[in-house]
Amino acid sequence: MAVAMSALQAEGLNTFYGKSHILHDVALTVAEGRVTTLLGRNGAGKTTTLRSLVGLTPPRTGRVRMFGVETTRLPPFRVAARGIGYVPEGRRIFPNLTVHDNLLVPLQRTGPWTVARVYETFPRLAERRHSRGRQLSGGEQEMLSIARALLLNPRLLILDEPSQGLAPLIVREVFRIVAQMRREGISILLVEQNVRMGLEVADDAYVLENGKIVYAGPAATLAADEERIQALAGATAENWTLDA
Repeated sequence: MAVAMSALQAEGLNTFYGKSHILHDVALTVAEGRVTTLLGRNGAGKTTTLRSLVGLTPPRTGRVRMFGVETTRLPPFRVAARGIGYVPEGRRIFPNLTVHDNLLVPLQRTGPWTVARVYETFPRLAERRHSRGRQLSGGEQEMLSIARALLLNPRLLILDEPSQGLAPLIVREVFRIVAQMRREGISILLVEQNVRMGLEVADDAYVLENGKIVYAGPAATLAADEERIQALAGATAENWTLDA
C-alpha cells in the first residue's frame, strides 16, 4: 500500500515466543491520519504483532519506524514518549483507583486532550468519576482505557480488541469515538474481532493468517468480499453499523 506519509511502517517482522515462530515476515503501514485495521481469526498473531510494534515482544528480525524514526529496539516507555498510545486487550486499568485517579496516572503530553475534555467526550466516565475501576462495567472500563491513552495526546493510537465482550450498543459508542479521533487527525491501528465494524470504520485493512499477511488493501474492497468476511468473522459476523 503506497502512501505519501506513514505514521507507522513495519517490514519483515519475525517474532518468536521461545522456539515458536509466531510472525513470519509481517509488513504493514499505517498512513498518517487514517484508520488501519488488522484482522484475523483467534490465534492468527494479531496481538503479537501489536506487541512487536510497541516493543513489548521485540521481533527477532525486521524493522519498525514511527513517523520516520526507527523504534525497533526502543523499550515501550520510549515508544510511548514518541506520541504512541497503546490500549491492550483486557482493559488494564487500576481497579482500586477511582476513575478520576486513573485518568491522572498517564504523563500527559501537551495537546487538545485533557481530563476535562475526556469527561465531555465520555459523559459516563464523568458520572462515575468517583467510582473505583473494579466497580465499572466492561464498557466503562474500555472507555477509561481509551481515555487514558488519549490523555497522552497521541499522534498514533493502537487499539487491541476494543469491542471484546461488549454489548452492541456500547460497541457502537466505542467506534464512534474511533471515528472522532480520525477526524481530529490521529492515526489509528485497530485490531478487531468484529470484522464488519472494523472494516466500516477503517480506511485500510490487513488480514493476518497463521502469522502471515494474506491481504493488504482498501478496507472497502475487503468489506465487499462477502465470502472472505464470513471466513474471517465466523460467529461475529453481525452487521452492526455506526448509524444503527
